[in-house]
Amino acid sequence: MGYTHLMTPTPAPAPYRLLPGAEDSPVLLHVPHSSRAVPPEVRRELLLDDAALAAELDLMTDAHTAELAALATALAPHTTPWRFVNGLSRLVVDPERFPDDREEMTAVGMGAVYTRTAHRAPLRPDGFDPAPLLGRYFHPYAEAMTAAVQDRLDATGRAVVLDVHSYPSRVLPYELPPATSRPPVCLGTDAFHTPPALLAHARAAFGEAPTSGLDTPFAGAYVPLRFHGTDARVTALMLELRRDTYLTEPAGPTHAGLTTLAKSLADLVDRVSG
Repeated sequence: MGYTHLMTPTPAPAPYRLLPGAEDSPVLLHVPHSSRAVPPEVRRELLLDDAALAAELDLMTDAHTAELAALATALAPHTTPWRFVNGLSRLVVDPERFPDDREEMTAVGMGAVYTRTAHRAPLRPDGFDPAPLLGRYFHPYAEAMTAAVQDRLDATGRAVVLDVHSYPSRVLPYELPPATSRPPVCLGTDAFHTPPALLAHARAAFGEAPTSGLDTPFAGAYVPLRFHGTDARVTALMLELRRDTYLTEPAGPTHAGLTTLAKSLADLVDRVSG
């Protein structure tokens, strides 16, 4: 007797996850670029074959940063931070861009919806309409992240957004202007939302020397628009970790550096939680 094998459909990746921490923790670890997941309907829009897409994901994914944030959470000695983790690749939408951004990243095809690759080759066809992707993925993500920050404000009276990123040891063509300094750890700051005390805590946790490239090669810190430039109770810092310090580039396995960085991040969480 023959049998018909019914394939169980692969579940669609969650667009984001909010992983609760301690109720008295003000810290939210934001991990926006760790996933390689591209939904099939989005994959069909891209002008890359499978090999080219895999290579692009190697370059543009902040590989293992979700794992690093999870390890830091487990190592945090006193208060467990909250985590907000993007479940989709930044090639779907980049939640840290503003949809009406007219700055240099949009100029190189890397606004809220990317139209160019890391090497400035076409990623989506000319005239591509980003509105459906913004409506389906970008705006719900922004609303959920805003709600997560508001929840920390309501619970603790403040929110500390630590933005966990990584970057390659070699300059990619989309980086404008290309930075000559590529330190092991770069701290990205916001003039309004990064107070001196938060920066001092980060320098103490990660060590003074690695942070000599302050705001280089990447600058700024992510804060949801509702609070940006208006609510000083929300503080923020971007952590850019050079990839060769914890993995085999471009997106290979991790090494002992992952634990070292996770311990530093856990130390930072502990310092700012108090």
